[in-house]
Amino acid sequence: MPTTLTLAFDAAIATLTLARSEKRNAISPLMIDELLATLDEIESGSARVAIITGAGKAFCAGMDIEALSALAAYSPEQNIEDSRHMARLFRRLYFFPKPLIAAVNGPAIAGGAGIATMCDFTLAVPEATFGYTEVKIGFIPALVSVFLRRQIGEKRARGLLLTGRIFDAAEAHALGLVTEIIPADVLMSRARELATSLLSASPTSLVRTKLLLRRCAEAEIDGEIELAIQENAAIRSTPNFKEGLSSFLEKRPPKWLDH
Repeated sequence: MPTTLTLAFDAAIATLTLARSEKRNAISPLMIDELLATLDEIESGSARVAIITGAGKAFCAGMDIEALSALAAYSPEQNIEDSRHMARLFRRLYFFPKPLIAAVNGPAIAGGAGIATMCDFTLAVPEATFGYTEVKIGFIPALVSVFLRRQIGEKRARGLLLTGRIFDAAEAHALGLVTEIIPADVLMSRARELATSLLSASPTSLVRTKLLLRRCAEAEIDGEIELAIQENAAIRSTPNFKEGLSSFLEKRPPKWLDH
């Protein structure tokens, strides 16, 4: 039984809810495992469309503090495997064979922004915020960069990834990362309405369309993911990573070195 999320079915629609509201639905290693297992369950079951949302006031605030704290003691091999673990989730979401709808009910930051924007459709409340904030704390937005460049183009992706700035739902919509902006009180009903409209299409056509899109990009994306895994792990041995992680956990401004 999952402890970090819930899964509900309504006819042919599955709703997956990130359920760590006390931690703003932050991503932990256990959550990644449970997300992967739940996506397997949805794929093998009778649901034809899935909705992903968050419990409480946040969609997903990024990596869990305890998981971040543990990184300081990781070996190079553990850093590679940890990077590969997140890569499995991003790849699974991006290539999921059934339509995925993200219903973004609040902040979606770092890995949370990745989850939100890798779905086929991203609905967001006006108050939602997004950000690929890794450079602010000594990380590198390696994995998400593979997908973000394809979604909004290289120049726009560079602007978001290099600044690490937070941006609102209106800008996310203008960039093409958000499909629709929906008032909070009707977010889930609109998500279900969209899901129902997808049910009117041929399920074979939907699956084969997504398979075609996957086959067109899979080889290139997999090569880039492997490079991103290596870079994501390598930066963790740098002094500025250690300083960024310490400053974030200690809630103080970082004192960056020149290299």
